[in-house]
Amino acid sequence: MFVDKVNIYVKAGDGGDGAISFRREKYVANGGPNGGDGGKGGDVILKVKESINTLLDFRFTKHFRAENGQKGDIKNMAGKNGSNLVINVPRGTVVKDVETGKVIVDMYEKDAEFVLLRGGNGGKGNQHFATSRKQTPRFSQSGQKTKEHQITLELKTIADVGLVGFPNVGKSTLLGAITDAKPKIANYHFTTLSPNLGVLKMYEKTCVVADIPGLIEGASEGVGLGHQFLRHIERTRLIVHVIDISGSESRDPQQDFITINSELAGYSEILAQRPQIIALNKVDLLEENSNAVADFKNFLSKQEGYENAKVFTISAGMRNGVDELVKAIFETLDTIPKPEKIEAEIWDYDAQEAKITEFHKLDDETYEVVGGKIDDLARKTDVNDMDSLAYFQRRLKEDGIMRELLKLGLKDGDTVIIGEIEFEYTE
Repeated sequence: MFVDKVNIYVKAGDGGDGAISFRREKYVANGGPNGGDGGKGGDVILKVKESINTLLDFRFTKHFRAENGQKGDIKNMAGKNGSNLVINVPRGTVVKDVETGKVIVDMYEKDAEFVLLRGGNGGKGNQHFATSRKQTPRFSQSGQKTKEHQITLELKTIADVGLVGFPNVGKSTLLGAITDAKPKIANYHFTTLSPNLGVLKMYEKTCVVADIPGLIEGASEGVGLGHQFLRHIERTRLIVHVIDISGSESRDPQQDFITINSELAGYSEILAQRPQIIALNKVDLLEENSNAVADFKNFLSKQEGYENAKVFTISAGMRNGVDELVKAIFETLDTIPKPEKIEAEIWDYDAQEAKITEFHKLDDETYEVVGGKIDDLARKTDVNDMDSLAYFQRRLKEDGIMRELLKLGLKDGDTVIIGEIEFEYTE
């Protein structure tokens, strides 16, 4: 089964909590705090693996979570960092955020790696909170908790040349005739249910050719498997449009040409503007006095944008005319720049979650602070521990949070909400 689009859930590892402990050793007077820091959570990393050409593995496994960092220990010993989670994807996988639809990264290059999510930082142990006035802090920081995100993996085949046309026009046969590919071939519609790739060689030159499954009318609107098929020719630099000139399927070759190009334009105007070479296949099935080829060339000369298109008569099954076609493919590719990877948004989950601190006056007596480091601080505060709360309150003053709230009109008795912490302000 060929799978080329899936939604999955990913989550980086949580940071480990800091430890609370004190030195209690024989002959050591006034032992101080020695709680170790929590370990960092594991990252989620995407990596291109050349041996994979489908997203089938993601059909059954939907949740991917990196390892959490371990809790800190006594004697200033830090917790173990969580292991990174590496997710292998095929080359050409485009990664999008489900919530916004924005492109996060295009895994276009060979052996590419991308850190999708960074693990949470470990919380600090109580060793960090000792002061001259408070020598025995009985609190530590919790590790940073990470969020789960839903992403879309969408595979767009990377090939230089795409073979397009109606079902059963001979695309798979042509691919087998000109490349090292061995596609399944039979005399029925939709033999090809997924793109087949082959390497085309001529002397020292090589290129990748993709046999795109047969398109039908309405494909650009999603009829049949239209969208799945069409996305695989988005990256191609050159289209070889294969036409059954014999009409062996009781279709009109000229109408076939119009229909397929209409589907390309309906899906993407950029795709419709790709250079095309026309391959009139199955000429061996034409009657000796047939005018089909001449009629088609005359028709093509009247089609806007195709007046000077290169047209080749071939028999893929008999391998007649394919050498001239191959030569034309390489000559045309030499004039076309290589495609660039899809431009990703300036998108970083970690940056999105570390927004600039915002201050909101909800009503005359209620204020809310969101975003920035204050959210992280609130998550790490133990509201049941007086020392932890005191540290939280001190940070509100030192970081200028209270100053900004007072500018908004905060007064004695008003309520302040920061994350899950809610308190009454007293002057």
